[in-house]
Amino acid sequence: MPLSEHEQRLLDQIERALYAEDPKFAHAVRAKDPQVHYKRRIVKAVLGFVLGVVVLMTGLVINAGTATIVVGVTGFLIMVVACVWGLTSWKRMAGIGSEPDPGPRPRSRQSGGRRPSRGSFMERMEERWRRRTEGQ
Repeated sequence: MPLSEHEQRLLDQIERALYAEDPKFAHAVRAKDPQVHYKRRIVKAVLGFVLGVVVLMTGLVINAGTATIVVGVTGFLIMVVACVWGLTSWKRMAGIGSEPDPGPRPRSRQSGGRRPSRGSFMERMEERWRRRTEGQ
């Protein structure tokens, strides 16, 4: 929906005031593409994953008793956190999951024009069983 002339003038006025008040911030905000931000986060997540692998391998190589387990688990946790962070950034960058849920899908009618019962799971199972036994 396009802005009215009055709204467009107000927006231009706010933008000019922002540039006059803090030109460095205004330039930084205007110049950055959100895709660049998410790509940078993905690169950091990959580096974090590699760091986690290095820590995990270090935990396997050292021979210090319980410290080995602690270092190995720490490396694994670093890897998991880096993966989750990278995947959420990738999803946001790709726009996956950002669309609103369309809601429940309409149910198709069963044979005979009857609608499925909306009872509990057990009630539906009993109804299916009755239909099977009556059909034989």
